[in-house]
Amino acid sequence: MATLSAIAATTQAIIRVLESSYDPAQFNNASMQFQVYVSNDFLNPMDEGVSLLLYRIFPEGTYRTPPGRVQPNGTRGPSKLPLELHFLLTAWAKTASLQHELAGWMMRTLEDNAVLYPSLLNSYKPDVFYPEETVEIALAQLSTEDLFDIWDVIIRHVYQLSVPYVARVVKIESTLTNPPGARVQQRSMDYRNVTPSGD
Repeated sequence: MATLSAIAATTQAIIRVLESSYDPAQFNNASMQFQVYVSNDFLNPMDEGVSLLLYRIFPEGTYRTPPGRVQPNGTRGPSKLPLELHFLLTAWAKTASLQHELAGWMMRTLEDNAVLYPSLLNSYKPDVFYPEETVEIALAQLSTEDLFDIWDVIIRHVYQLSVPYVARVVKIESTLTNPPGARVQQRSMDYRNVTPSGD
C-alpha cells in the first residue's frame, strides 16, 4: 500500500521476528526483552535483550518516483515515496559472553528471516501493506566513527555492542486522490495552411 503507518509497522515487525524466534533454552532460560527504542530509553535500558533504534530514514535511490497505484476509477494515484530505514540492533546483557552470544543469535535470526511478508508487517495494524508487498532486511555499512557518533550524540550513553541494518524498500503511498477528468463534450479541429520553408 503502504500507508503512513509503514515505518512503525516495519520496525515492530522486526521486533516480532526476534521475539517469536527466541528460545530461552538456548540461553539458560534467560528472560529477554525485545523493544523499539528512542534515544531516551537508553538512559534506563533493559538488562537483557535486544533493542531497535531507528536513527535515519533515506530516500531509496533506485525507485526515485515509483508510479502510484491504479485506483478503482481507473486513474493512477500520486507517485509513491520509496524509503530506506536505517536502524541499530543493540544486544543487552549482564556479561560479555551472553552479549556476544545474543548478538550472534540476532544476526543469524535476521539472516534467516531477511524478507518481511505482509502477514507479519500487518500484525502491527491491519491493511498497512498490500498482499504483494514485502520489505527486505540487510546488514548495512556504517563506519566505526559514525557508529560511535550515534552513541555519543544521539544516545549519550556508554557504548553497547550494536549492529547496523537497513530495511528496504518501504514505499509509502499518498493519501491524495486524483479525481477523474471531465468527459469530453466536443472536439475542436484546427486546420492551418503550412507554408514550405524558403517560399
